[in-house]
Amino acid sequence: MGESKYTPTIGLEVHAQLKTATKMFCNSKNDPDESEPNVNICPVCMGHPGTLPVINKAAVHHVLRVGTAVGGQLADFTEFDRKNYFYPDIPKGYQISQYKYPLVTGGSVNGVELTRIHLEEDTALSKHEADYSLVDFNRAGIPLMELVTEPVMHSAEEVVAFARELRLLLRALGASDANMEKGELRLEANISVSGTDEFGTKVEVKNLNSFKAVERATQFEIKRQIEALENGEELVQETRGWDENRQKTFSQRSKESAHDYRYFPDPDLPKLVISEIPEFSRDALDESLPELPREKRKRYQDELGLKKEDADMFVSDAVLGVFFDNVARICGSDTKKIQLAANYIAADLAGLYKASDVSELEISSDDFVKLIDMLMQGDISSRGAKDTLKIMFEEGGDPKHIAQEKGLLQKSDEEELKKIVEDIIAEHTAVAEEYKAGKEASLKFLIGQGMKATQGSANPQLLKQLLENALSK
Repeated sequence: MGESKYTPTIGLEVHAQLKTATKMFCNSKNDPDESEPNVNICPVCMGHPGTLPVINKAAVHHVLRVGTAVGGQLADFTEFDRKNYFYPDIPKGYQISQYKYPLVTGGSVNGVELTRIHLEEDTALSKHEADYSLVDFNRAGIPLMELVTEPVMHSAEEVVAFARELRLLLRALGASDANMEKGELRLEANISVSGTDEFGTKVEVKNLNSFKAVERATQFEIKRQIEALENGEELVQETRGWDENRQKTFSQRSKESAHDYRYFPDPDLPKLVISEIPEFSRDALDESLPELPREKRKRYQDELGLKKEDADMFVSDAVLGVFFDNVARICGSDTKKIQLAANYIAADLAGLYKASDVSELEISSDDFVKLIDMLMQGDISSRGAKDTLKIMFEEGGDPKHIAQEKGLLQKSDEEELKKIVEDIIAEHTAVAEEYKAGKEASLKFLIGQGMKATQGSANPQLLKQLLENALSK
């Protein structure tokens, strides 16, 4: 199969449920964790005749902050439109969305250019059984941010990297929890394959509810389209679903065009002039932004000298990231101490945390820094630090007391270690003579014997120095 002569082109449509107290156009509760169906509803989100929608200001604010964070152009004039289609999950017979005047145009995430970001209401949730369907309207009317990328990605790996970075950004901004398993972040991939400079036939793949599904569906669809072209088949513009069990896409329906929805401005909602709303000014939005994931990653690497993988971990895992920030603050300007702390958090503490069923760290950041100080001062070995940290994680407590109680403190008593060194040299005279004759490896053996004699509690640096001194005479 001549895959190399074909170029895949991928764009994404991303829907993210926004974190607001109420729905987009009514005061029904926005609660994604509600398990009882059809309780967070009212005449407005149920589409009863004569009801009037009212715009949720907090939802507009969320989208404008996202637009600011991605470097997009914020609209001055914007309006809401009716997207007309009939389906049981949309009780009014239309969805309130944005068409011609989105809140945000342009911008980029992870190097991927964005086309637009707009605001709309979510649909109800349909549940299909063997011979009937049920509709839960709790989700109907929840504020939904739709983000559309330019078709500039060319591999499944690029798509997943973009989606992960977007989720980090939404969480950092507090705009959305973006849990894919709850349907709070939903992706649709527009995929085409072409052997020329022209775009191929676009196929939209829906039902991608995990990063793994996004990756596998994209890979499968690229392969499917290449095989079809190789066999002389004509691809059709269509919507396909992803079958998780069979690990393949399947045809659902032909793809609609914008004119099929008969968009027109919603007459019940006012037009918005963003510049007339003080808290929506660019300066106010800029000031409201926290440190963004890309900025945090850059600071960790450029200013603190962290390894890329450690920086990525602290950016992507909020619990470990907050703990590291607290530790770094206590360490002040001592970057050597910060880097050592980062190593122990990323390797040892992260391992303990991920193997447990706790949702937050009980360990004190002050106690953790005390442990790092003990390590740097030679009071405890690396092995001893790991053992002490495990006890601190599981039971809490002061690291010095734990190390003393468990016999994990290093022996740094010079006089005591000198006697041990004398005994080792006397016991291994042949090895000592080999070292004196220039065999460096012999010293490692003698150090090992010293650690064995002290049950691993000797300060290895001091032990090495004392051996060298004794063997130089």
